[in-house]
Amino acid sequence: MRMRNLWPLLMAGSIGAMGAQAALAEDYQLLVGSYTAGQSQGIYRLKFDSATGQIDPKPLQVVKSDNPSWLTVSKDQRHLFVVNENGPGQKDPVGRVSSYAIDPKTHAISLINQVQSLGNEPTHSSLSVDASHLFVSNYSVVEDPGGTLAVLPVGADSALKPVVQMSSHPSSRVNPERQMSAHVHSTVSSPDGHYVFSNDLGADKIFVYRFDPKANPQLPLTAATPASVQLPAGSGPRHLLFSADGKHAWLTMEMSAQVAVFDYRDGKLEQTQMVDLASGQPTSDKAAAALHASADGKFLYVSNRGTANQLLVFAIDPATGHLKELQRRSVEGDHPREFSLDPSGKFLLIANQKSNQIIVVERDAKTGLLGKTVQKLPMDAPSDLKFLVRQ
Repeated sequence: MRMRNLWPLLMAGSIGAMGAQAALAEDYQLLVGSYTAGQSQGIYRLKFDSATGQIDPKPLQVVKSDNPSWLTVSKDQRHLFVVNENGPGQKDPVGRVSSYAIDPKTHAISLINQVQSLGNEPTHSSLSVDASHLFVSNYSVVEDPGGTLAVLPVGADSALKPVVQMSSHPSSRVNPERQMSAHVHSTVSSPDGHYVFSNDLGADKIFVYRFDPKANPQLPLTAATPASVQLPAGSGPRHLLFSADGKHAWLTMEMSAQVAVFDYRDGKLEQTQMVDLASGQPTSDKAAAALHASADGKFLYVSNRGTANQLLVFAIDPATGHLKELQRRSVEGDHPREFSLDPSGKFLLIANQKSNQIIVVERDAKTGLLGKTVQKLPMDAPSDLKFLVRQ
């Protein structure tokens, strides 16, 4: 009799719990950048279910664009900046950068304008902390003219203005196949916005600049002191990420498949640790790429391409920023150029560029470990993944 009386209460509690879980789940929108030499048309806007980890294969929008390989979303999520990684021998041989407006309610994307990057194969962009300038990294596959950093002012309407400053440096020439000229791979601002760090794969250096557009609008970057950070010969720096508190930074070095850990203060990076992603493995296993930290700052995730095709999980020491390896997981595909943690923190999405898939895997928020694969979505040459959340 008591059980009969309790049953409705137990059921009510169960339904309440399910309702709470449902309330926590949310449909987000996912932007996918891609290379367009094959079947891809450009940028795809997709629906993502954070309860199941499923991407709806039917796009909400397809934005036709040539090689929109890297996507930069403004902090307020009202604007999107895209590098068009064009160059000699491609359908469009001119490197370009595009600005789009994002509708705050629907997240629909509409073109504002497009300008030239004044370099070949622009592969990365980032906004200054005050959103007044866009830093574009022209990688440039060929030796002549080589890679450059381009600085573009951003108008009040987020329209891009023509390049106002270019910067380039001599290469290290350590690797005769890949380092005979500069190859600027990415450029990011310091957390305080006063410095800019440009990673040059061809030079084996991070170049450091002071950013002060008020002092000289036509030359907003000036060399800092010291003007560069020397890295191991032939290492090929790629992407730099600052910790949320701004005290540490991590750098992937593509050619040596390593992650360098730094202390950061007032424009200066001091290396404190070097982590091997493919120690003792053949050169074909060495192609470090993307790195992202979890929202709570406890875990760092790094992709290694080549023949390794792995995602590595590290625990972050909160005091030092040092890394402790926790897991190596196959990406179940080829060439994980980029990846992204979904806003709920329960899933990690991997853009396997050469196997033409986006892989969704479960993630344990407490341990940081990656679990089973929940979806393999066919997508031609995906190169970047960015989430949009409701404001």
